[in-house]
Amino acid sequence: MASQSANHSGSPGLELRTTGVINDWRKFKLESLDRDAQPSSKHELLRQMSSPHRSKEKLNRKMSMQEYELIKDEDEQCLRKYRKQCMQEMHERLSFGPRFERLYELESGEAFLDAIEKEHRLTVVVVHIYEDGVKGCETLNRCLTYLAAEYPSVKFCKIKASSTGASDRFSDNVLPALLVYKAGELLGNFLCATQQLNEEFYAMDVEAFLNEYGLLPTKYLTAEVKDEEEAD
Repeated sequence: MASQSANHSGSPGLELRTTGVINDWRKFKLESLDRDAQPSSKHELLRQMSSPHRSKEKLNRKMSMQEYELIKDEDEQCLRKYRKQCMQEMHERLSFGPRFERLYELESGEAFLDAIEKEHRLTVVVVHIYEDGVKGCETLNRCLTYLAAEYPSVKFCKIKASSTGASDRFSDNVLPALLVYKAGELLGNFLCATQQLNEEFYAMDVEAFLNEYGLLPTKYLTAEVKDEEEAD
């Protein structure tokens, strides 16, 4: 049987989804009116504007300037609240697991394996294998410390090559190395990672490098919710 999913403009599925969004907005708006206890005249005007069952006469009647001015500011505020709520709900659906917010030092090969294998299956784990005195390692650790605060759902770790139990695989000439895992699977394996950056690099350069390979989650939801809160 042919698939009934609607992917084209004008299809029944798209119309249903669009109607659902409009109805959600109307419901939110009416609930906001009830919560805010507007004066009766203003309340009634806004309720009529939001109602999906207005009569033909009301639909055809021209809005007076007084009515327009009365509802304009309140309508914008209500829309802003609705948008903020939608963004928060979407952010909550996409957020999961613990927040890490710092660069973790792994002390042994066993701790290394635990960090890879025991985290939530959707958690991205970034491991920096370094050694004291190797060029670029200290700078990369500073960059990852910054990114850990910017991407709290990502677990950023560092471990000395001599502590991994596989120091023969991670000699100084392949350091610093960046390994990226998710659900125990190796997604990125970057030896001599700083060779792919400028001689002087910063956190934004490391962020751009990881994003180039799609290894970091997007930050726009968190940023937009924060912007909405500051605007209120």
